Amino acid sequence: MPERNIEFGKYGARGIKGHEAAARQLDALAGFVVTPITARRGLLARLHYLTRTDHARAAAREAGLTVTDRTLRAWLEGGRSPSARNLARIETAYRTVRRHNVARYLLARLNREGRGTRVEFHPLNQSQVDRPRQRPIGYRTVNVRHWDRVVEAWVTDDLEALDQAWVSDVVVDLGSEWGQYEYVTNIGFAA
Repeated sequence: MPERNIEFGKYGARGIKGHEAAARQLDALAGFVVTPITARRGLLARLHYLTRTDHARAAAREAGLTVTDRTLRAWLEGGRSPSARNLARIETAYRTVRRHNVARYLLARLNREGRGTRVEFHPLNQSQVDRPRQRPIGYRTVNVRHWDRVVEAWVTDDLEALDQAWVSDVVVDLGSEWGQYEYVTNIGFAA
């Protein structure tokens, strides 16, 4: 059984950790607001999402957005603009609340009543590696039937738990050469 890569990129290979690519794909499936928070439209979209119900306000406070209702109202009306620090808090709270809200739907979509979802592994980029050191690594797919731990770690934004869940629940299913797919250029879901 292969071990984890210790000196990735030593000879010029390029890629990202598989769990990071999976998190990007889950973020894309979650459907975050695309307009940047620095634009008025992006700020208003996030604030409306975080303040439309009492439940959303409570979740935003739990996620770290601890400003008064008066300040929120001033931001929404355009009377004041949030500081850079508060913009970061709003973005963090928005992503946390959005991940929590879409987790159940996303889990059902990925598990598909036990049928699972096909995951595509695009191998790391070896174009900068000298010919004698290059290894033949091909494109691979695997059908993942249990996404619970992966989605749970993604929702809590715990990268260490996501890495553990990704390797133990997904990558190991590739067989004895799963270590070749610890780093990838991209991960795709058929969801």
